[in-house]
Formats: sequence, structure tokens, C-alpha cells
Amino acid sequence: MSEVLRRYGPVLTAVIVALCAFWVVMLVVLPQLLMIDFSLRPSLPPSRVGGPDDVYTVQNYVTLWNNTIHRSIFLQTIWASALVTALTFAVCYPVAYFMAQVAKPKTLPLMILLLVIPFWINELLRTFAWYIILAFNGPLNQALVGLGLIDQPIRFLGSPAGVIVGMVYVYILFMVFPLYNAIESLDRNQIEAARDLGSGWLRIHRRIVIPHAKPGIAVGCIMTFMLAAGSYAVPALLGGPSSRWFTEIIYNWFFEGGNWNQGAAYAFILLVLCVGFILGMMRLFKVGLTDVAK
Repeated sequence: MSEVLRRYGPVLTAVIVALCAFWVVMLVVLPQLLMIDFSLRPSLPPSRVGGPDDVYTVQNYVTLWNNTIHRSIFLQTIWASALVTALTFAVCYPVAYFMAQVAKPKTLPLMILLLVIPFWINELLRTFAWYIILAFNGPLNQALVGLGLIDQPIRFLGSPAGVIVGMVYVYILFMVFPLYNAIESLDRNQIEAARDLGSGWLRIHRRIVIPHAKPGIAVGCIMTFMLAAGSYAVPALLGGPSSRWFTEIIYNWFFEGGNWNQGAAYAFILLVLCVGFILGMMRLFKVGLTDVAK
């Protein structure tokens, strides 16, 4: 705060703090408090709201525990989101390392541009593109059959595999850029010194690169997991009955079942899960909020 005061002065600093506080309170705190209030009240017709039956209760939360189908979908969403995060990291780490430590300064802007250009298109359109690619008679199945890798087309659409592939692609930038920012600050002399001392590439990455990039890994995992767990468009378009996402259940409670109280309870449970994942990642990688903010 002292640095901000010195740079911008007291008046502009006060304006910045006030705008940030307004944004946090109006767009984060108050909506969450309203959602909690909704989740702790029963779903009643308008004529009974405020009456003797309108009391705080945890029944909306108990519903998830009693409903075996919804509980199974919730656990499946957690597992699939973690898998999406792991696969995204596996795909992005080599790319981020190459961009940060190997690519020449003249080619780096072109690589970044090639990564960003596909994301100028709306997420729904990119998801529809994967719908065409993963179709039963789509380009992917035709290529696999043509190469002799499979005897007959595979139904990717409607399966967990199709949803996971689509999510890895949709959220890849949220992993690659935090990794790139973290690895780029690593002094290349450390890598050269390790190679001169006889360390192999696996040991160099395990002992030097990955420990240095822990803040970037934590940020990438947090963002990817939260976006995957809260995604609706990708599982709705690429998924099916066997790959339903918890957000689809929340959507059904709000807009099809008309039970906003139950939907708010499910949404708050998902929020608690994401907050717990953030704290777990910070503890696992031994980073604090200051490291994550960088």
C-alpha cells in the first residue's frame, strides 16, 4: 500500500481502493451472501414467503447427500475436473518450457500469437468445432479408421472422454501462460550448470524447473480446476447421460425445476469445493497469496 501511495498519491490511491472495494462487495460478497440466504430457506410459493414456514433450514444441503444420483455426479465432476487439470498441465508444461527457455526471441511472439488466435473465437463456437471433430463420422474417427488404428468409429460424443478432451482444449491458455510466466524468470545458467554437473533432463526439471515454477503451477491448476468444475457449455454440448456435470444439475434446479433455493445450495457446495481446492493447491505447492498474485 505504501508503494501505491508513493506512486499515485493519496487521492488516486483512495479512488483505486474505493473502486476495488465496490467491485468486491457488489459483485462478489453480496451475491454470495444472497446465495447463502437462498440456500438456507425452503422453496415456497410467493404467498407463503415470509410466513411461519419460511425459516432457515439445511434441508437443501441434505438433499445432495440423500440423492444418490446427484451425489454420484458431484463426485464424478470432482474427479473429472482433477483429471482435466492434470492432463492440461501435462500438455502445457512442455509448451511453456519451450517458449520460456528454448524459443528464440524472434519466434516467441509468433508462438504466442498462434496460441491466442483460436481463442479469439467464442467458447461456444470452439466447442461446436470439437463437436464436429469428435462426431461418429467426423474427421477424427475417419483418420483413425484410415490409419488402421481402429476397426470402426468410436462414439466420443456423449462420453466422458469427449468432455475431457474438449475441456483440455478450451482451458489450455489458463495453464500455459502462468507456467510460462513462472518458468521465464528462471535463470538459464542454473540449467546449464546442472547439465555441466551431469544431471539429466528429468532430474533438471524435477529439481530445478518445477520447484521454481511452483507458483505458476499452482495458479494454472487453480484456474483450470475451477473453470472445469464450473463449466456448463462443454459438458452440455459434448457430454451425455453418462458424463453429466454437476453444473448441469444446478442449471436444472434454477431454470427447469424453478427451485432457486435448492440450486443455490448446490452452487454453494460447488463454491466450497473450489475454495477448498485453492487452499489445497497452495498448501501442496507451499505458496502463499503473494506468490500466487505474481
